[in-house]
Amino acid sequence: MMKEKSISASKASLVFFLCQMISALDVPLDSKLLEELSQPPTITQQSPKDYIVDPRENIVIQCEAKGKPPPSFSWTRNGTHFDIDKDAQVTMKPNSGTLVVNIMNGVKAEAYEGVYQCTARNERGAAISNNIVIRPSRSPLWTKEKLEPNHVREGDSLVLNCRPPVGLPPPIIFWMDNAFQRLPQSERVSQGLNGDLYFSNVQPEDTREDYICYARFNHTQTIQQKQPISVKVFSMDSLNDTIAANLSDTDIYGAKPVTERPPVLLTPTGSTSNKVELRGNVLLLECIAAGLPTPVIRWIKEGGELPANRTFFENFKKTLKIIDVSEADSGNYKCTARNTLGSTHHVISVTVKAAPYWITAPRNLVLSPGEDGTLICRANGNPKPSISWLTNGVPIAIAPEDPSRKVDGDTIIFSAVQERSSAVYQCNASNEYGYLLANAFVNVLAEPPRILTPANKLYQVIADSPALIDCAYFGSPKPEIEWFRGVKGSILRGNEYVFHDNGTLEIPVAQKDSTGTYTCVARNKLGKTQNEVQLEVKDPTMIIKQPQYKVIQRSAQASFECVIKHDPTLIPTVIWLKDNNELPDDERFLVGKDNLTIMNVTDKDDGTYTCIVNTTLDSVSASAVLTVVAAPPTPAIIYARPNPPLDLELTGQLERSIELSWVPGEENNSPITNFVIEYEDGLHEPGVWHYQTEVPGSQTTVQLKLSPYVNYSFRVIAVNEIGRSQPSEPSEQYLTKSANPDENPSNVQGIGSEPDNLVITWESLKGFQSNGPGLQYKVSWRQKDVDDEWTSVVVANVSKYIVSGTPTFVPYEIKVQALNDLGYAPEPSEVIGHSGEDLPMVAPGNVQVHVINSTLAKVHWDPVPLKSVRGHLQGYKVYYWKVQSLSRRSKRHVEKKILTFRGNKTFGMLPGLEPYSSYKLNVRVVNGKGEGPASPDKVFKTPEGVPSPPSFLKITNPTLDSLTLEWGSPTHPNGVLTSYILKFQPINNTHELGPLVEIRIPANESSLILKNLNYSTRYKFYFNAQTSVGSGSQITEEAVTIMDEAGILRPAVGAGKGKEDWKKEIVNGSRSFFVLKGLTPGTAYKVRVGAEGLSGFRSSEDLFETGPAMASRQVDIATQGWFIGLMCAVALLILILLIVCFIRRNKGGKYPVKEKEDAHADPEIQPMKEDDGTFGEYRSMSAWTGKKMDKEKKRKGSCASSSEADPVFTKAKSVRSDRSNFFKRSGDQYSNIRSETSYTRRKARQSSELRRASSVSASLCQEEKKSDKWIYRHGSRRHASEQQIMGLDEGSNSQAGHPPPFHQPLSCNSVRGSLARQHSSLPHRFSQTPDYSSDSEDTQSSNHRK
Repeated sequence: MMKEKSISASKASLVFFLCQMISALDVPLDSKLLEELSQPPTITQQSPKDYIVDPRENIVIQCEAKGKPPPSFSWTRNGTHFDIDKDAQVTMKPNSGTLVVNIMNGVKAEAYEGVYQCTARNERGAAISNNIVIRPSRSPLWTKEKLEPNHVREGDSLVLNCRPPVGLPPPIIFWMDNAFQRLPQSERVSQGLNGDLYFSNVQPEDTREDYICYARFNHTQTIQQKQPISVKVFSMDSLNDTIAANLSDTDIYGAKPVTERPPVLLTPTGSTSNKVELRGNVLLLECIAAGLPTPVIRWIKEGGELPANRTFFENFKKTLKIIDVSEADSGNYKCTARNTLGSTHHVISVTVKAAPYWITAPRNLVLSPGEDGTLICRANGNPKPSISWLTNGVPIAIAPEDPSRKVDGDTIIFSAVQERSSAVYQCNASNEYGYLLANAFVNVLAEPPRILTPANKLYQVIADSPALIDCAYFGSPKPEIEWFRGVKGSILRGNEYVFHDNGTLEIPVAQKDSTGTYTCVARNKLGKTQNEVQLEVKDPTMIIKQPQYKVIQRSAQASFECVIKHDPTLIPTVIWLKDNNELPDDERFLVGKDNLTIMNVTDKDDGTYTCIVNTTLDSVSASAVLTVVAAPPTPAIIYARPNPPLDLELTGQLERSIELSWVPGEENNSPITNFVIEYEDGLHEPGVWHYQTEVPGSQTTVQLKLSPYVNYSFRVIAVNEIGRSQPSEPSEQYLTKSANPDENPSNVQGIGSEPDNLVITWESLKGFQSNGPGLQYKVSWRQKDVDDEWTSVVVANVSKYIVSGTPTFVPYEIKVQALNDLGYAPEPSEVIGHSGEDLPMVAPGNVQVHVINSTLAKVHWDPVPLKSVRGHLQGYKVYYWKVQSLSRRSKRHVEKKILTFRGNKTFGMLPGLEPYSSYKLNVRVVNGKGEGPASPDKVFKTPEGVPSPPSFLKITNPTLDSLTLEWGSPTHPNGVLTSYILKFQPINNTHELGPLVEIRIPANESSLILKNLNYSTRYKFYFNAQTSVGSGSQITEEAVTIMDEAGILRPAVGAGKGKEDWKKEIVNGSRSFFVLKGLTPGTAYKVRVGAEGLSGFRSSEDLFETGPAMASRQVDIATQGWFIGLMCAVALLILILLIVCFIRRNKGGKYPVKEKEDAHADPEIQPMKEDDGTFGEYRSMSAWTGKKMDKEKKRKGSCASSSEADPVFTKAKSVRSDRSNFFKRSGDQYSNIRSETSYTRRKARQSSELRRASSVSASLCQEEKKSDKWIYRHGSRRHASEQQIMGLDEGSNSQAGHPPPFHQPLSCNSVRGSLARQHSSLPHRFSQTPDYSSDSEDTQSSNHRK
């Protein structure tokens, strides 16, 4: 492996420096060197000398060059400078000399005809291109002429002249009829090299009026057609009838019958002619003869043989073709035309001339100052070419003198060159048939040596293998390379080292002591440099304990060892394979460090196991076979493969047979069932053993059949139920005598790869089948159904032969016969092959299309003649594409569709068409080469169809009684839309549908406002488009008219299972959940949640399944009605109790004290009467009073107590009296501040109490009617609480005749009325701050209480 890498590296280094060979063209491709070293220009790419361009395309004249510095470019045209900047149509590509002439702006290509030459120049010299002659191709029309009909007597010869127009390049001529069918050609009728059609003798079937000559100009891809030529052949019978009708009975009349004639040459004329051809071209010689019967042409070369492997016969042997002619092919070529009446001949004297060709082309020179060198330019030709030199594009005779050069004919000698001697020299070799131009530069460089190999590069090899150490270098003059061992060691010499010209040092057999440092020294007269590299020689990797062959019983354990020894600096990897594949992905295979263990062995584990050890430098492997056998019976008997047979002996030697005998080996407790005999052919395939035969296990001798010319060795393998034994030792060798081949090659086929060839292939005989030395094959072929002789060629031991110059797709009879030095094999059987296929010539005709419906059509066509298929007919292809939609009149990107119909089918169906569209199609015939021309495009139209659904339907702007519908036209109208159909019907809450209303809408409408709808009603709409054919698919939508102007709609929850109808529930829009009841256990349901709003209806779905039903014995108490009612009653009582206690606690335990106040008759605390006639009460108590009341309630254990005998009440009264007296004694200032603070606090507290009273009164009212007893017991207390919460003004006494609150409890309506009045009076009461300064003491005290 290391050797291969090193050799590859050394080859790669060759391209890095030019000083290794005299003929080097470039300096090294090292980036640093390229930046520093100069190099004259070199032309790398240019257009051909004779450049014929297409007049319809831009002219591109190529000129690319390289050099350092990069060269500049200039051009000459017809020998004078071509100023590109003055011609707006001509541009030069950037960083290139390539010209582009733009003729797309109406400029004619003829205006740029001429001879162009490119010059690439830098400071080191100038290189020039060839003279590039630019000529536009021409394909002129045929000149008009009047063609007279040709009346020919049967049996006469005839020539139909083509005379094609002169084109550039010359056209290709062929004859066809009006149906574009090639006219059949044969030995009797054929086309000459000049394009004329020759008839050796005409027959009545040649009568026709459409002999048409075509000229194909390949460069412009155009075909010109001559006017049809008419030929009428008169048979002798019809001619005699005509004569008899015009002569009297006494006249002697009657045309002569068709008489046979000897051959006469139609072309060339005369007995001799001359032909000049250039060396390397194709020589074509032609002889066409007239005569009856049709003459046969034969060719010979006088005084010599036709060149083998370069000679071909074309046009039914009328044309002799010799490829790659040379001067040796000059001479006289004789063609002989012969039939049963005689013969004629013609001698063509061929002279082969030669345009100049290179013997030694000049090559670039890289020299150092003071060195010598030569440029050699040697060319040959016929006539001998003249050599002329130029320097930097100027003839050397008028170029600046250079004392270092001397011109000596075809050689320039340089001596003691200097740096100024750098230049580019051109050698021109020319004669009357052409010229050669070559550029070669002389680059004078003075460069000290440089070593391009990286310093201290490490090379690693395995011991006993080659080591290659690189030293890539550059310098001018060329450095000398020396190698040293170590840094200061002695120079390396001797047979143990190989020194390559590229500087590489090779150690053929590296040993461990070869490890170390190697120094490469490069030296020239300008300096010296050196580089050190390292070589490490590693120990080889070895398997010191290899896996061994094992026989293991089923279910036992097998283990293979693979112990390795390797160089300690290398890291090995061990891979195990089974039968050369990866180990099975089975946990029974355990790979250890040095072994492979297989647990619980099965029959599938039988096979070959290989241990492969890889390192970065080498690889080794070892294999062993595992045989799995059945577990032994008790007592255990060991079964194994048999031992190999012994003592093989050959007796009874004959030419075709021999007897082999042997002694069986040990059976190993399993009887031998059979023996396998193998042989080795030491003469043809040494080391390869082949199966010979097989005999029963009871037989120890066998008579073997032998083949001639085989050096036999035999071995025997014994087989029992366990397996095969190792092979026996080989027998002695026995060489049979040679003989003729017994068999011929098999699988002979003839298939053309090109239209004008026939590729004959076969399966070669194996070595032992040759029966002797010198195995070859005789390949024979002839055209089928043509009375022709076999053409044969003998080829070497190959398996293919190509016959060139065959007609297109013609059947051939083929046979391949084996032969050796002793003779031929038996006569082979013939097979039928075909020459190469060409593209079909004729398109299917009479293409008809029958439109079945709007999406399906049937196409018919007439089959093309089989002769025009020019190959195996594979079928027909129908190309069809949509041109435009008739409804939209808009074209789009044409996407052609192709349908292939196999075989000779003449019709097919075109599915998937779009309705109401215009289509085109054409039909092409297909053979093995490809597709023929397309038939004229056939246009057909599909009728209208039903339209697709409207693209969308939106329902917007819902109001109480109207909805707005907007829609989009169908994506595929498939015709002219006549109208839209709208159907709608209401849907109630049970999803029942109301009456269906249908509206027809004009096709040009895109919106509609539906009025007079029911408010808050869901409607379902069905909408579709309609053409004259019918209605298309419909789309549906649902929408709801709104309840009020706010337009807030509630979400809807629906659930359904299977195919049942959806059930629907309307849910409040503020909720985010809903409980579905009444579902069936263990059933899958689909739930849909939809939201309705101004933008329409939107929904999402999900799928869920209810749980299984509970057993009837397991009753869930939480779901029983009585339990739920009980829990609700308990919860309600607790709630009522909490509400009452909460009110009493937060209001300080206020009681009705009207009677006590009346009894005490205290004027300060008498309530003041308000305008509304309600009774006022005390609003608050001190903190002491509240705490005292709380303690009293706790002590008594009741939320309510009588106010009649409550001592706390008395205390509260006295405290309030003291507070009143205190205010009377206080000054004005203190009274005002206190009053303002109390005012603000009371305002906030009163608002809070009103809100709390509203909620409490609502709760109390809900329980008002539950019990008359409750109303009687608690009515007075509730009335007192409500009065206090409502904050009625002090001093409001009850009006005359009104019962006291203890005897007339308040109703819920009265409570609501009082609360409403309090709400309305609050703004008025607190709209302005009272002025306490002007009030009397009594008034201030009253205000404070308020």
